[in-house]
Amino acid sequence: MCAVRMRPDEIDLDAALVRRLVAAQFPRWASLPVSRVTSSGTENAMFRLGDDKVVRLPRYPGAVDGVAHERHWLARLGPRLAVPTPTPLALGEPGEGFPWPWCVYGWLDGRNPVAGALERPGELAADLGAFVAGLRRLDPAGGPANHRGVPLARRDGDTRAALAQLAGRIDTAAVTARWEEALRAPGHTGAPVWAHADLSPGNVLVAGGRLAAVLDFGCVGVGDPAVDLIVAWNLLPAAARGAFREAVGADDAEWARGRGWALSISLVQLPFYWETNPPLAENSRHVIREVLAEPR
Repeated sequence: MCAVRMRPDEIDLDAALVRRLVAAQFPRWASLPVSRVTSSGTENAMFRLGDDKVVRLPRYPGAVDGVAHERHWLARLGPRLAVPTPTPLALGEPGEGFPWPWCVYGWLDGRNPVAGALERPGELAADLGAFVAGLRRLDPAGGPANHRGVPLARRDGDTRAALAQLAGRIDTAAVTARWEEALRAPGHTGAPVWAHADLSPGNVLVAGGRLAAVLDFGCVGVGDPAVDLIVAWNLLPAAARGAFREAVGADDAEWARGRGWALSISLVQLPFYWETNPPLAENSRHVIREVLAEPR
């Protein structure tokens, strides 16, 4: 995997620090080996702890609030989902020079899928659709607002600013037309429902080509669920999108908003990660290509 460059406000984390944190706060695990998990993720660093645990630490200040959020809601939602999700085992405190809370989860086997190289895309599409549909069926009462479950118009300023930064690097005229098309889609009129809100390839595990687990619930909340359709463009090939859409039950308006979310997220990420995170930047370019290739 290509190297991921650190952001300016990011803390440099290593296995030695994790060993000290674990030994000081959870001495029963002090003898377990610690090794960093290679990832293109931008919010958290992960270190495997023994054979069946993983330590997850925020990498910069903006990721800190997600630690408690994810731990709280995973404990409530995870057992009610048919797909495996991380099991929170322990909450760590600041210490050993590390300034923020951190968490220990159960390890989940599998690997991150790669867009364009899926073993069983149709079946994976159906699996992902079933996960999204199952999450939507959970009672939303008392759930936190999903900051991505909002009207697409709230993304317009950031999206157009990113388009300006990308002039000369992508076909901004064609992309702007697709973005404006998404903005014209009718908004969500139903009750708020649960959405994972970050179904990127890095947050999905597969085994034998099928969905094995869904990770990173730091953005989970209730609102317009169209944001969970982003996986149709950031991972699934065009031929498998119909199976995903059928499993989710998305109508034309929701599908258009989902496409808009996939496009906006990729555009906003791309200028920052073009040089600092090559795998994430390539996935953003992949989304743009997939959206432009679809018939209007």
